[in-house]
Amino acid sequence: MRRVLLGAASALAMVAATAASAGTLDDVRARGELVCIVNTGLTGFSFTDKAGAWKGFDVDFCKATAAAVFGDASKVKYKPATGKTRFSLLNSGEGDVLWRNTTWTYVRDVDVKLAFQGVNYYDGQGFMVPKKLDVKSAKELDGASVCIQTGTTTELNLSDFFRANNISYEPVPIETNDEARTNYLAGRCDVYTTDRSGLAATRATFTNPNDHVVLPEIISKEPLGPATRHGDDQWSDVIRWVLNATVSAEELGITQANVEKMAKGSKNPEINRMLGSAGDLGAMLGLQKDWVVQVIKAVGNYGEIFERNIGPKTPIGLERGVNALWTKGGLQYSPPFR
Repeated sequence: MRRVLLGAASALAMVAATAASAGTLDDVRARGELVCIVNTGLTGFSFTDKAGAWKGFDVDFCKATAAAVFGDASKVKYKPATGKTRFSLLNSGEGDVLWRNTTWTYVRDVDVKLAFQGVNYYDGQGFMVPKKLDVKSAKELDGASVCIQTGTTTELNLSDFFRANNISYEPVPIETNDEARTNYLAGRCDVYTTDRSGLAATRATFTNPNDHVVLPEIISKEPLGPATRHGDDQWSDVIRWVLNATVSAEELGITQANVEKMAKGSKNPEINRMLGSAGDLGAMLGLQKDWVVQVIKAVGNYGEIFERNIGPKTPIGLERGVNALWTKGGLQYSPPFR
């Protein structure tokens, strides 16, 4: 009887181990493409060009994930989501990962059951107003109508800020950034509030962007980053280390132009470990030995992704600021590849 019970226990353990090993990474491979949840449209971050191709800062991280898994950045199906629908799409399994300017918060982490895998953009909520209103501070907005996306952290932040400053406002609920842009330009709201990166992206699409100003107040912390479902540690590790790889690559001087050359061998042991010329860190994730090479070949390092999509030389015109590397006074910092 003892042998029977031990045998049954072993069988159950094997079944559990098999179930635990099967997860999103296996599903993505079996499907032959990554389903990446993105914004419905935010210039510089997640948008389609005239040919219908997806582009942007967050989109590049979708491509980086596909490159890590398949060695092919094109194997991505993009799933546009609003602030209201993004979490249900992820938790229902309709998407594999959320790369969509989403704030990491306590409730989302603990109650909504999202697993955040780092921060790819440190942001904060701000306000944009027409210059003709001659408003210099958000504290002067008493009685203003405010366009605000539903299902986002901006709703509570806005309420907290106005209550703390004993001023009132009239909310104008909107679902998407395009809807906010339309309402704001049509004068249906005096103010548009969202993350400051989103304000810069929206203003860049205006015919006369200089007719609008972003007020100086930053009223919140908005650490934006990728999210996965709770309970799939292997897939969470893949997403986390894809982000870390782009940050480490910038710090170590690995670029889209030189990554193949550096993959042949370097005097720096960490570069060799990352790029697979020494050891096999990829096997620990269930990926190929050269997965980091594939990521950097596809999209470049963090700095290249930033500069190409939203940096000072783009219409968005964002400075690195706190999103600079830690070695340059910023917050972008990756654990070591060892």
